[in-house]
Order: sequence, then C-alpha cells, then structure tokens
Amino acid sequence: MHLLVRLFTLLALLQPVAAAADSTGLPLPRFVSLRSEEVNLRTGPGERYPVAWVYTRRHLPVEVVAEFDTWRKIRDWTGTEGWVHQSLLSGQRTALVVGQTRALRASADDRSTILALVEPGVIGRLSQCPLGTVYCRVDLGGLRGWLRRDEIWGLYENEAVD
Repeated sequence: MHLLVRLFTLLALLQPVAAAADSTGLPLPRFVSLRSEEVNLRTGPGERYPVAWVYTRRHLPVEVVAEFDTWRKIRDWTGTEGWVHQSLLSGQRTALVVGQTRALRASADDRSTILALVEPGVIGRLSQCPLGTVYCRVDLGGLRGWLRRDEIWGLYENEAVD
C-alpha cells in the first residue's frame, strides 16, 4: 500500500512538467526577459511553493523551459531553474554580456570602430541578430552597436532575431 501511495505522489509531482508544452503553444525552450525589478523564483508552479531566489534585475534574459497553467519554469545564465508567474515575464528580447569586457562595435565587423567597452553583467535590448551572422545589434541604454553572439547570453546559436 505504501508503495502505491509513493507512486501516486511521484506522479503528482511530475504532472506539471509533463503538461508543459500544451499551455501556450509557444515554442519550448524560448528566451524572454524579466518584466519587474523583483521576481520570485519558486520551487514549483504556484504561490504555495517556497521562494528559492529573488531576482532584482529588470530585463534580465531568461529561458522558458516548461509551462504549467499560468506558471513558467525558467533557467538563467548560471543554469538555475525555478518557476515564475507569467505576468512577471516579457516577450522583449534582451541579452546579458558574459565572460570578460567586450567591445561594442559600430558595425558587424571585427575591424569596426569600438564604440564602448562593455563589462560582463550588462543587459541590453537585443534588436537584431541576422541568421548565419556572427554579430548581433544591441541597445545598451541608448548606445547602439554590435556584439558577437558568443559574447552574450539570451539567444540560441542558430537563431535569428529581428
């Protein structure tokens, strides 16, 4: 009898993830950004689940990896996963500068003029990333330029953004 109860408990825990792909019909995984200055990351899809982390960076890019009802399971650039309410996410595409200090260039060319040196952790709006190109156009607080795809987190390797 105890084995049967444990089996039903395990199935109940797995159910939200199994139902994930049918919630919105949008592709999974996909990138979005945080809509608010303060976003609670929960251990499960609902307010009854404890808060595991609080994000305090509006526009931070995150990856939606699962859906359940009005809740989205997200992953951040460090690999941390948890659940947030859909109202705290935006479809606006942003990118996070990763690694070391990066050169923001005037055009999509390694020899182009450097407009600014950008520190890791800076978040910018991802405005253009043509398919098959190395560079993406970003807006960093009013300064527009180009960063290499491998210098930012918030898009897939072969993804086009326009």
